[in-house]
Amino acid sequence: MAARLVPSLLEVLVLISLVSTCISSKPSSRIKSLNVIKELNRKGKYIGLITVTATEENAFFATGAFKPHSKHPFVDLAGRRFLVGKINGKKAIYVKCGVGMVNAAATTQQLLDHFDLKGIIHFGIAGNVNNSMFIGDVTIPKQFADTGLWDWLNPNATWDPSSYVAELDFDNYNEPNFNGSNNLLGHLGYETEQFFSESGDPNTPQPLLWAQVSEDWLQVAATNLEGIELEQCVNSSLCLPEKPKLVVGLSGSTANMFVDNAAYRDFLFQNFNVSSADMESSAVVMTSLSNGLPVIVIRGLSDLAGRQSGENDYATFGSLAARNTAKAVVQFINHIYAFSSS
Repeated sequence: MAARLVPSLLEVLVLISLVSTCISSKPSSRIKSLNVIKELNRKGKYIGLITVTATEENAFFATGAFKPHSKHPFVDLAGRRFLVGKINGKKAIYVKCGVGMVNAAATTQQLLDHFDLKGIIHFGIAGNVNNSMFIGDVTIPKQFADTGLWDWLNPNATWDPSSYVAELDFDNYNEPNFNGSNNLLGHLGYETEQFFSESGDPNTPQPLLWAQVSEDWLQVAATNLEGIELEQCVNSSLCLPEKPKLVVGLSGSTANMFVDNAAYRDFLFQNFNVSSADMESSAVVMTSLSNGLPVIVIRGLSDLAGRQSGENDYATFGSLAARNTAKAVVQFINHIYAFSSS
């Protein structure tokens, strides 16, 4: 009969120590962060700021308006760093969410779950879908549609167009035209969102096409920001042909896709009457509204979303659009605190 190996007491203690370290290291870090957040929340309400990429983040901090908290300049939670400070004396929590709707919704929920917030300002850059707007302009839309929620339908199946808010028929884009023959890509039928909110019954979603930003905050922007002086030049040798403007009250679209296609750009404008296309805004707005929190979106137009003849202008004018956006964000914060002291 083979000898049975019995671990020594020392080996058992070492094993227990290693397991304990693996189990406790992460939770202890989270507990520390939650304790800091509890301390911060005793100081009153904050403006929540959410942006997406490093380009937008760099432009925002380049304004010099954000001053870090002296004791707790940041809190790390769930893989994200929440920066704590003030903007021209107003308390703020800033976070970079990352690209896409899942990142945007998750970050928004984390922000409002943990911090005592006055409301959320989401900002960044976007593609221009409206021919009356130009690169460098800043848009503060009144509403957003999720234009990435659709059924991709079988081209040989019967379908009811009345079931959808918009339809994209690939036959209309055959090039060259194949004498009316079906395109195997078929049709897309655009659906409405299912919207859950604290004001509704639990587990009872409402159909939603347009997620509306907070009307009071939109009015503050319209009253105080239209006419703001925006930058026209990327640098001393590269300038836009026209002075950029800020426009309040248009509509925007959001989907998990970067739009750089003229035909699809035209489809979005004609069917949804949107002026901008991005990958996060509707997720931030819907999550904020679900929780009953004021929200507004400020987006600078960095490119033509495919209408240009050559390469996309994002790489050339993205930094300029981000700077104009950041300027509008700082100005809005000054006015929203004047609007309400709560």
